[in-house]
Amino acid sequence: MAKGVLMAFGLNAAELKKAEEAWGPMEEAAKKAAAAAKLRSQAFLTVESAGQDYADQGEYANDWGGAQVIALGDDRFRVVIHKGGLPGAGWDKSPKTEVEGRRSGSAILFTNAATGWTYSIAQGVLTTKTDQGDVYQMKKVSRSSPTLGAKAPAGADILFDGTNADGWRNGRIDGRGFLQSGTTSKDIFTNFTLHLEFLLPFKPYGRGQDRGNSGVYFQDRYEVQVLDSFGLKGENNECGGIYTKHKPAVNMCFPPLVWQTYDVDFTAATFDEAGKKIKNAVMTVKHNGVLIHDQVEVNSTTTSSGINTVTPIGGPIQLQDHGNPIYYRNIWAVRR
Repeated sequence: MAKGVLMAFGLNAAELKKAEEAWGPMEEAAKKAAAAAKLRSQAFLTVESAGQDYADQGEYANDWGGAQVIALGDDRFRVVIHKGGLPGAGWDKSPKTEVEGRRSGSAILFTNAATGWTYSIAQGVLTTKTDQGDVYQMKKVSRSSPTLGAKAPAGADILFDGTNADGWRNGRIDGRGFLQSGTTSKDIFTNFTLHLEFLLPFKPYGRGQDRGNSGVYFQDRYEVQVLDSFGLKGENNECGGIYTKHKPAVNMCFPPLVWQTYDVDFTAATFDEAGKKIKNAVMTVKHNGVLIHDQVEVNSTTTSSGINTVTPIGGPIQLQDHGNPIYYRNIWAVRR
């Protein structure tokens, strides 16, 4: 606090000195908190701007397993080892090994204190050294969804193809031709299949729901979560989860700044002649081409839905704005 402000309170010299000494640590703590908040909000939108931490983050694999390396900011990382292969590509769903590590010079080093095994990453290679001195290596790999760029079939509703956002309320297109989150389709849907592609930002200091958060709402009632959940457990509030209702069968979230896909079959709740619901909505979801929900029932609307009641009337598709720069493209629907 400025000395002049303290003097305005009529403090004498001794009181003034005491107040300044007390204020100093508080002011420093406030500056650190502000700096930390700024780091948490930092979001990289392109690979070129994301830096070395992003270059080292990603997926590594060999013929016996796979690893996902997550950047956590300040040269800190977490490696998640999967036996059999990467999620959706061989992982046998046995317990994962997770180890924290840091950058040291030109390499990232990890030590598993429980086993004595060490891991290092340098130049696109993850090297494992066992407690017996055996050495194994995994090379960095880049996966893409098999439905990326899928063409809309004849008769489909083209909701967004990059040319305009006329089919969306408050639709905004960025300079790259991508649709920004925070918009709702003008058309409404009942039973349909939806294809869309989404891009998550790289937020190394973000945690939990602050790491690239959005969501796709079916009928503006039922949310399939969009979040940077790369390498996480795969809970019902993480990427691919039907929010707070069902967790995905496998966490298929790719690293941020990699285009991902949802392909979803949605069947609306049904009602009898008196208007009583007799069957819940049903969803089948593929994330990056892998089945993560197989005809699961959703018994009610999900959190923050635009329409919070279930009726026989259809609803629009909402691409939620949750304070993070999320982008969408190639969105189309086939009505049933």
